[in-house]
Amino acid sequence: MSAELIVHSAGPAVTVQDMGRPGWLAEGLGRGGAMDRLALSEGAALLGQPETCAALEMGGMGGVFEVTVDVEIALTGARMAARIDGRPIAWNASHLLPAGARLEIGAVQEGAWGYLHLAGGIATEPLLGSRAAHLVAGIGRAIRAGDRLPLGAPASTGRAGLCVEPEPRFAGGVARVLPGLQADFFAESERARFAATRFTRDMRANRMGVRLTPEGEGFMGAAGLTIVSEVVMPGDVQVTGDGAPYVLMTECQTTGGYPRIATVIEPDLPRVAQAPAGAELRFTFVSLEEAVDAEARARQDRAGLKARVRPLVRDPAEIPDLLAYQLIGGVISATDPPQE
Repeated sequence: MSAELIVHSAGPAVTVQDMGRPGWLAEGLGRGGAMDRLALSEGAALLGQPETCAALEMGGMGGVFEVTVDVEIALTGARMAARIDGRPIAWNASHLLPAGARLEIGAVQEGAWGYLHLAGGIATEPLLGSRAAHLVAGIGRAIRAGDRLPLGAPASTGRAGLCVEPEPRFAGGVARVLPGLQADFFAESERARFAATRFTRDMRANRMGVRLTPEGEGFMGAAGLTIVSEVVMPGDVQVTGDGAPYVLMTECQTTGGYPRIATVIEPDLPRVAQAPAGAELRFTFVSLEEAVDAEARARQDRAGLKARVRPLVRDPAEIPDLLAYQLIGGVISATDPPQE
């Protein structure tokens, strides 16, 4: 029997995603791929497979799934309520999903985008070097009930029962930015105010971009909205006519004419992507050298994820400081009368 993932139900923003399609920008196709690329790396580390394996990305809501053969799975990204045949299971961990069992993934509890990884990856037909759905470009579509997605080999890795501590990024916070290509169109005082402003992640957010509501007035550039359209990239912070910034995300357009006051560096894009509606975000400008160093450290951290994977349940024989733990919280006597 071939290994398949059967979809019994799915939220409206469930798609197959991988690292995307770099290299097609000149042809008018953006990179696309997962909103939180770090979550793909975490899932790959848990299952011991390449981070290029395709997974299910779930925006806000998961679904109900089944597999036709026993398969190890991993859950990463935004925390969601998850159960196998009614039994709660841990997030940021790997589990055995037996054939015929029902995996239920509910609403998001923390963050915005969750990921379901399967051993061997989802093996739908690649297009232009990727299996990722790019809805804006008309490549692929959202997953729906009745879909049967093929799984790649191997279907079993023997890596169930592992967990990894994720990098905190699910409640907003501070993201590092470089000056945008039109940063000089904004007065120095406006750029300083941008760095000092607290923003709220707006309800208007999707795979194209995230709208930010500033605390106070919006931001205005000297050139207004007269910028000639040019190439834009994920992470660019465009300022629209009402002065509200938009952080462009993985399915953003390839050209745009709004002035860009800043660009979120690649390692901090997952923090913006995972900020839930209402979360606070702030930005701090860094130099190009600092941004390059941050990217190098992020690559090292991703490469070191496998070393951070540990058993979900620790074996006492492998705990070197076992005697330092309080294993018994009280003493019971078999002969003394009970104490009130």
